[in-house]
Amino acid sequence: MDKTAYKIHIVGGGLSGLIAAKVLEANGYHPTVIEASGRLGGRLKTDLIEGYQFDHGFQVLLTDYPAAKKHLDFEALNLQRFYSGAVLFNGGKPQTIGDPLRDPSLLFKTLWANVGSVADKLKILRLNRMLKQKPLETIFNTKETTTLDYLKQFGFSDSIIQSFFRPFFSGIFLEPHLATSSRMFEFVYKMFGSGHAALPKNGIQTIPEQLKTELKHTTFRLNTRVHAVKDDKIILEDGKELPSHFTIVATAPEQLIFNLKSQKLGWKSCETFYFETESRVISKPLIGLISNTEALINNIFYHTSLKTSGSAKKELLSVTVVKDTDMDDIGLRKQVVQELKDHCKIESVRFLKQYSIPYALPDLKNIQYDIAPTETKIKDTIFLAGDHLLNGSLNAAMLSGERAAQGLMEVLEERQDLAHFTSDSL
Repeated sequence: MDKTAYKIHIVGGGLSGLIAAKVLEANGYHPTVIEASGRLGGRLKTDLIEGYQFDHGFQVLLTDYPAAKKHLDFEALNLQRFYSGAVLFNGGKPQTIGDPLRDPSLLFKTLWANVGSVADKLKILRLNRMLKQKPLETIFNTKETTTLDYLKQFGFSDSIIQSFFRPFFSGIFLEPHLATSSRMFEFVYKMFGSGHAALPKNGIQTIPEQLKTELKHTTFRLNTRVHAVKDDKIILEDGKELPSHFTIVATAPEQLIFNLKSQKLGWKSCETFYFETESRVISKPLIGLISNTEALINNIFYHTSLKTSGSAKKELLSVTVVKDTDMDDIGLRKQVVQELKDHCKIESVRFLKQYSIPYALPDLKNIQYDIAPTETKIKDTIFLAGDHLLNGSLNAAMLSGERAAQGLMEVLEERQDLAHFTSDSL
């Protein structure tokens, strides 16, 4: 059969699904992407409201992600880089700390910041050097512990753990207790140390939009919900059936594949609020961290400290909450506004938008960096993709999509080899 004649479906138009389509296209196949919502991107979406760009949750791209360097055109994304540091709010005057080797302007602020001890700062330098030299394969083969235990075993004081590491990595891991695997901590810390955190000028959705423009032979079916994935067909929510030779499920699979229904995936959630302000309390593109362990707010960021394509004239502030709360939206918003006053001295804000994100990151144990293409296959015609197979990162999402496409193509090649062998034997 000609490659273009195979009916290959990808369920899920997020980053994993788009990368799978890209790899399949590059090898001569013409897949179909089925997306439940009205636009591609999965968790990578951006809204433009009142001249401001609102990403669905505070997200960044780490430029040293190997899969990102392979699959994305950074120059075309027009990446705007964050400074390599953070501003800590802890009751008194805000303290700025950062990597003076990456940004010399942060040297004296970091040295004089009342954050941790001199020994803590020396340990940070030692950790940076150690992880720069530690291969990714070694990181993901190291015995796991929690991030909190890892930091304590490394010798960091409770002071710097609570004032810096907890709020910084809680915002990345979306959990307030640093219970995430130490492998993930080492991986993310290494990526921050060797690359940059950045955002496309047009918002995070520019990433999937760029990938879509590269897909010349892929069909897209938006606003199409899938009810079930079978060996040789896909059943849509409206009852229609689509014949399928092969299917890649690039979304949470347990609701679509019958024998996976007992393997329900856990998820981490967060709340992101956007406010308009007259001015900024952080002048440079630095993330703000709330060190008070009683606060609901975890981190803040002024998106207008980076260049954007928005047209608004005032400042855009995002606020992230990762703690679970029983408050309704109005009560939570009032608490956030009060904490902005109490902890950050931000007195006047105008609420613009709230995003409740229940499926922000997969909640995983025994995390891995990579997966063999054969391991993405759960049936002869069904393959899985998604960061939930590896670790909660954009790198894992892209890598898993690539591996699923490779696994599918390996099966096809085996069938073709078998067909040729059988034909020759006859």
